Amino acid sequence: MSVDAFATIAASLDPAMVVVTSAHDGERAGCLVGFHAQSSIEPPRYCVWLSKANHTGRVVQRATTLAVHYLDATQRDVAELFGTQTGDEVDKLSLCAWDEGPDGVPLLRACPRRVVARRIAVLDEGGDHLCVVTEPTEATAEGRFTPLRLSDVDDLTPGHEAEERPSPPTERAR
Repeated sequence: MSVDAFATIAASLDPAMVVVTSAHDGERAGCLVGFHAQSSIEPPRYCVWLSKANHTGRVVQRATTLAVHYLDATQRDVAELFGTQTGDEVDKLSLCAWDEGPDGVPLLRACPRRVVARRIAVLDEGGDHLCVVTEPTEATAEGRFTPLRLSDVDDLTPGHEAEERPSPPTERAR
């Protein structure tokens, strides 16, 4: 397989950017995510892929609920906050306004277009990201919406590089 050809195809998709938040046992987390998609119509399912190096990925594995916040094209500042800081060093949620949702999940006030979902499975197939399968339990969508795209934020330096791996290794599947 040509890695360059695959990278070209993947880059041309220019996915919408979201912020995933979660909480478990008083620990809050949130991160910028470009890998996400609806994965089933019936029953409804939505997947997010979280970096294994990411603090949010570790919190989501223990949490029962997460929120997927869809960023508008005007919200580069939100993307920068959640994409360039690491939750291992900074409480990103202390730097923005949010409300507590189901199971303590942080709901970002700046992002009214969101899905709250119950984590039903985590798949670790050996790559640098975990696939988190969710069942949406709530959804809100207000007003007109133009998504913030990867091409709008591809100059940001992430809080962790994808190649970083946590220790100890994550579970293979749940």
